[in-house]
Parts: sequence; C-alpha cells; structure tokens
Amino acid sequence: MVGERNITDITYFILLGFSDFPLLSAPLFILFLLMYIATLTWNLVLIILIGMDPHLHTPMYFFLKNLSFLDIFFVTSTAPKMLSTFFQEEKTITFEGCVLQYFIFSTLGLSECCLITVMAYDRYAAICNPLLYSSIMSPTLCIRLVVMSYVAGLTGAIPQLCAILQLHFCGPNTINHFFCDMPQLLALSCDDIFYIRLMMAVLTMIYGISNALIVMISYGIIVISIMKITSAQGRSKVFNTCASHLTTVSLFYSSTGFVYLSSSIGSTPSFDRFASVFYTVVIPMLNPLIYSLRNKEIKDALKRLPMKRAYC
Repeated sequence: MVGERNITDITYFILLGFSDFPLLSAPLFILFLLMYIATLTWNLVLIILIGMDPHLHTPMYFFLKNLSFLDIFFVTSTAPKMLSTFFQEEKTITFEGCVLQYFIFSTLGLSECCLITVMAYDRYAAICNPLLYSSIMSPTLCIRLVVMSYVAGLTGAIPQLCAILQLHFCGPNTINHFFCDMPQLLALSCDDIFYIRLMMAVLTMIYGISNALIVMISYGIIVISIMKITSAQGRSKVFNTCASHLTTVSLFYSSTGFVYLSSSIGSTPSFDRFASVFYTVVIPMLNPLIYSLRNKEIKDALKRLPMKRAYC
C-alpha cells in the first residue's frame, strides 16, 4: 500500500473561477479581457521601443525590457485559462495542466522577484557610483544578472514542482480559485503537508524576505546619497530616476505579501480571488505605464518613432 501513496486518484481539477458571481460574468470577462490585451500591448510596445531606440540601450532599460518580457508570460500563465472558464460549463483542468500552470507561474514570479532586486542594484550603482557606473554595469554583467534571475526562479520552482508531484489527491477536486496556486493544492491533498509548508517558508525567506531586504538596503543608501545633494533640483532629478522602480517594488511586494498572508490567516475565497487578480493581471499591466508616464527618455523615444517611419 505504501507504493500507492504516489498514485494520484484525481486526474483533473475543477477551477471555479468567478462562477459564484453569475450576474457579473459578462462584465468581469470583458474587464479582464481588456486588461489582458492592454498588458500584452503595452509591454510589447515597450520591448520594441527599447530595442529600436539606441538612446535606450542602457542597463536600466535592458532590465526593464526583461521585466516586460516576464510580465507578458507571467500574465499569460493565468489569464487565458481564467477567461476560458467564464462561459464553460465544465471548468476543468487536468492534473498535469494544473501542475504545469503552477510551475510556470512560480518560475516567472520568482524570476521577477530577483530581477526587481537586480534593478534596485542598478539604481544604487547609477546614483551612488555615477563615475564608475558604466564600468560596474558592463553589458556582460547585465546579461549575467538577467540569466541569474531566470535561473534563480527556475531553481526555486523545481522543489515546489517535485513536492506537488509527490502529493496524493483523493478528493474533493474543486479549486475555489481561477488558477492552480500552492495553498489551494495543499488544501486538497490527503497527505501530511508539514514539510511542504516548511519548504515554502524557507523559499519565502530566501526569495521574498532576502530580496526585499536587499532592495530596502539599496534604497536606504540611495536616500542617504540623495540627501547629500545640495541642489533641490538635483535631488528631484535623482529621485525621479528611482521613483518608477520604487513604485513597482512597492506594488509587487505589498500585493503578493498581502494575498498570501491573508490566505494563511483564513480570508474568504472571494477576497483571495479578487486580491490575486491585482498581482497576476493588474501589476503586469501597470508596470509599463509606471515606467513610461514620468520618464522623459521613454517619451522622447516615442516622439522619435514617427521620424524613423518617415526615414524608412
């Protein structure tokens, strides 16, 4: 009987999504579809713009281009399945599809967490060591830091994948969410999940708290450097170079932390679903806007686009 513990009796799960709000199905579908299209469009435009304009071929925009790349696939890991469940009678997902969805979601989420930390280090190097910035943030180092972010995300997702594959699911198979997330999967497992929860706590320490501390320390040093600038205009200019990234960091950590802390203390499923929409769909949509609206270089690059088309 011991060998049967690794056998999964359940071959599929039912994703309830937002089916308990039947009157809101059409409005929510239209809203989430428009947000998904906007996310893809704005991030693709930003990637193309950075690639086309030589003035944006700097470390900061190289990292921003990779952030947009991650956001596109991060939102795509959950949004299409969520949209498809609105009008399906059988809102099912196979066990393999559920595991794959969470693996991709986790890999991209952890990679983005590491990339945000890399971007904080870039801002630290630019403001605190401006004379050595070009030599510190060399193209080779930038590529290595991005690759390391992707590898770190994959490294953190693989233990979670192995843990899910070892779980035994014997029923029920209903997930009261719009995608396969670890808390919901653990709640359906028939096994003792103490060690998996311990592993998740360790991963949270490594990827969440440690990265947040690095970002906080980097910005603490940046604030000290900004306060040493005597000119108010100079302080404002330097602060504006960090404001976009600081906004992205605040939204990312506050939303993810809020969702997972609230689910751990027993919040309602409806609250968890709507709160999860914020960091799975809304933040990837907002990131390109945050970096574009108050960024003079991005605006100048957009103005140069008509000139390039006329020249071509």
